Amino acid sequence: MTTQLVQPPDVDSHLIACRATGASKTYGAGDTQVRALDEIDISFAGAEFTSIMGPSGSGKSTLMHCLAGLDRPTHGEIWIGSTELSSLDEGALTTLRRDRIGFVFQGFNLIPTMTARENICLPIDLAGGKIDSAWLDQVVHAVGLQDRIGHRPTELSGGQQQRVAVARALVSKPDIVFADEPTGNLDSRTGADILSFLRDAVRRFGQTIVMVTHDPVAASYADRVVFLKDGKIVNEIHDPLPEAVRAAMTELGA
Repeated sequence: MTTQLVQPPDVDSHLIACRATGASKTYGAGDTQVRALDEIDISFAGAEFTSIMGPSGSGKSTLMHCLAGLDRPTHGEIWIGSTELSSLDEGALTTLRRDRIGFVFQGFNLIPTMTARENICLPIDLAGGKIDSAWLDQVVHAVGLQDRIGHRPTELSGGQQQRVAVARALVSKPDIVFADEPTGNLDSRTGADILSFLRDAVRRFGQTIVMVTHDPVAASYADRVVFLKDGKIVNEIHDPLPEAVRAAMTELGA
């Protein structure tokens, strides 16, 4: 996939795009209580690609959902830039997710009756914003969809649908993009294309990306990998290689 992203947003790579302070999440009560997150402190610098990994039940998806404002921690604080999420009511939180956060999910989440272009522009349209046509064209070209932009999801392959989802997450120039197993439904070659593009988005125009994955090869595309077990951060690797990620996961019993 050819990447041509050349227009950086106003991002200072030294700023903290997102952080959690003392974040805990519990479900249930008494003997059935589950502590999914246990006093987590973590930060994500601007223009950084981070993978979150851990065994099943480690809390990685819960952490991402709390960071993205899709769920609220039971205790602690979550910050997007200088905004602390617990201070927001549901309306303000919805607005923040729409305006400042991008999402890429394993299931694509495209509207079947809309074209690729309409799906990409949907969040901006819903917000009543104006499409930056030049930037839209750059993103569409970067993800290789320029010849498929008028097609509906049923006319696209799985990889093309995920490219639409990635373009949708990036076209509004969000502060941070959260990706939940973005290559889980793709073959290895198509998945590599998507991951290469995500990495390139970080390096070329300063996007911040946090990705949950179970795949050591996928995780190795990131600048760092954070490992969770039993709701706690237990390890971290910078500039990861797949072999090092596999070894770390083996140590965790995964």
